[in-house]
Amino acid sequence: MTHPPTIHRAEAECAGLPALLVEAERVAATVSQGIHGRKRRGQGDNFWQFRPYQSGESTRAIDWRQSAKTQHHFVREYEWEAAQTVWLWRDPSASMNYSSSPTLVNKRYRAELITLALASLLLRGGEQIALLGDANPPGRGRAALYRLASILERNRSGKDTLQSLPEHAHLPRHGELVLIGDFLSPLPEIEEALKRYSRRHVRGHMIQILDPAEESLPFDGRVEFQGLENEGSAYFGNVETVRDAYKERLKNRRQTLNLLAHSLGWSFQRHDTSQSAASALLNLYLSITQGRGTQWKG
Repeated sequence: MTHPPTIHRAEAECAGLPALLVEAERVAATVSQGIHGRKRRGQGDNFWQFRPYQSGESTRAIDWRQSAKTQHHFVREYEWEAAQTVWLWRDPSASMNYSSSPTLVNKRYRAELITLALASLLLRGGEQIALLGDANPPGRGRAALYRLASILERNRSGKDTLQSLPEHAHLPRHGELVLIGDFLSPLPEIEEALKRYSRRHVRGHMIQILDPAEESLPFDGRVEFQGLENEGSAYFGNVETVRDAYKERLKNRRQTLNLLAHSLGWSFQRHDTSQSAASALLNLYLSITQGRGTQWKG
C-alpha cells in the first residue's frame, strides 16, 4: 500500500528529528493504554449517562423525566461525535532553554514533547490539530503529526525569541486551545492574553512547566542570576536568605494563575521537568476530552 504524497513529504521533513517524535509516540502510547475505552462527553446524539445537576448550570440542562423518578435533579449527557480542532501553543522564548542539571531536559524540550504527544493522542481520537500562529490549516492523520514535528524542529534550530505569550489569533468561537509554557511573564500581560481568547468563548488549558530549581531555589552562598530574555542580572550575597520569600512568591503566582484560569472556565496544572511527561499528558488529555477543568495540582 502506498502512502499519499503529502505523507511522504512529511516523513522526509521529519527524518532529522527521530528522538523527539519517537519519544512523543511512546508517551502517547503509554497514556493511550490508560484511557482506552473511555467515552467522552460532547454534543452528539447518542446518550451516554445521567449525572447530578450542579449548582450554577442552566436549568434547561435538567432531564425532568429522569429527575421525577427521584428527589434529585439530573442532567442527560451525550457522547462526543463531532470532530473538533485543538490549537496548540508552546512557549518558544529563551527562558524555556533553562535546565539546572545535565540529567534533566530543558523546559522547551519537555513542552515540545507534551505538545507532540498530545497531538498524537488527539489525532488517534479523530480530532484535528493546528499550531497556533502557523499558516497551515488544521489537519488530521499522520501527515499532520509529521508536519507539527517538523515545525517544532525548525523553530528549535532557529533564533530564540522573546515571545513568551501567544499572539492573538482569530479562533472560531467555542474553540479549544492548549498553552504550554513557564508563564513567568508579568501577570497583567498573561491575564490580557487569556481574556482575549476567553471573550470568544474559547476553552483553554494551561500547563506551567518549570525546572525543579525554579521550584525550590536550592542554591547556596553567593549567586548571580542572569536573565535569559534581556531582564539583566540579580546578585545575592547569601541566596539562602531569600529562599523562603521566593517560594512564597512563586506559590502566590501559581495560585493567581490557577484562579485566573478557572475564572475563565479553563484548566490549569503545573509540571516540573523531573516529573513524568505521561502524567501531565494524561491530565491534559482528560481535561480536553471529558470537558471539565483538571484540578490544580498544588
